Amino acid sequence: MSNIDFYFDFLSPYSYLAHSRLPDLADKYGYGISYKPIDLKEAKLAAGNTGPATAQMPMKLRYAMADLTRWSQKYAVPFAFAKVPPVTSRINKGTFFAIERDQARDYVSRAWLATFGSGGDFNSDELLAGLARQMGWSPEEFLEFTGSDAAQRLYEAGNKAAHERGVFGAPIMMVGEEMWWGNDRLDHLEDYLAAHPAK
Repeated sequence: MSNIDFYFDFLSPYSYLAHSRLPDLADKYGYGISYKPIDLKEAKLAAGNTGPATAQMPMKLRYAMADLTRWSQKYAVPFAFAKVPPVTSRINKGTFFAIERDQARDYVSRAWLATFGSGGDFNSDELLAGLARQMGWSPEEFLEFTGSDAAQRLYEAGNKAAHERGVFGAPIMMVGEEMWWGNDRLDHLEDYLAAHPAK
């Protein structure tokens, strides 16, 4: 099956919005989704983007909050202004646990509903354990994995591969060498999928 490579960080609300439509687009055109969790901050730094974060720019933050509300209303998905921690590596690394069990799409969807969908704490043991139970996993095994050296190695390798491929932000969707950056480029992605039937 042809795949859409989806580069994301759970801390990115625009990645959440993109994913609210991406599975339906993939299914419509016969594509799979290959989930690629990355450290967004590291991706930006590796690409030479050292500008201040939105949280450090009050005017931009006000605009972003209004913009996110508009997009969530347009897509008819819940949106809560969750407190975004400095890092979201554990919930990101949990994606590898899901990939090994062929449950990535469900995990990613549930994780975002628990965070930007309802305002949950990204780094909470309780939230992560609750996700594991929803997925039918052992919470203890899942939490142990997210803090393990093995998960860290997978994460570092994924970040390195993303940088080598030219990934500089999130969300980024790629099919082959074609790239689309941002939730607001999904229509362009759909145009491409419609013109290139899955193999």
